[in-house]
Amino acid sequence: MKSAPNDNIVFRDIDKSAALADTVSRKLHKLERYCGDIIRSRVVLEAPHQHKTKGKQYKASVELALSGNPVTISNQNESIHRAVNSAFESAERCLKERSERRKTKRHQGLAPIADTVE
Repeated sequence: MKSAPNDNIVFRDIDKSAALADTVSRKLHKLERYCGDIIRSRVVLEAPHQHKTKGKQYKASVELALSGNPVTISNQNESIHRAVNSAFESAERCLKERSERRKTKRHQGLAPIADTVE
């Protein structure tokens, strides 16, 4: 990634937490292992609204700009830490699947040529 990890973490209606920002930046660096072509990333942590019946819900969104198609994954939970963990697990799965699809597509294009004997 080109930018510093703490510059792309946005807190909306939540107090900034150094521990949470550190966790998010570690998880962003971990995603680089699965996909090296991440151009830019942005993580939005927010508490959208207060529900009287559901209680307080937190939302974590991970936006990754990749060469090709961008990836955006969101997750909601009662705990901001669980929402962050679930969003990054989903992003990791998505990047692994994308990598596997690219590998199979690459290998299909390199089919062996059979020698014909006459």
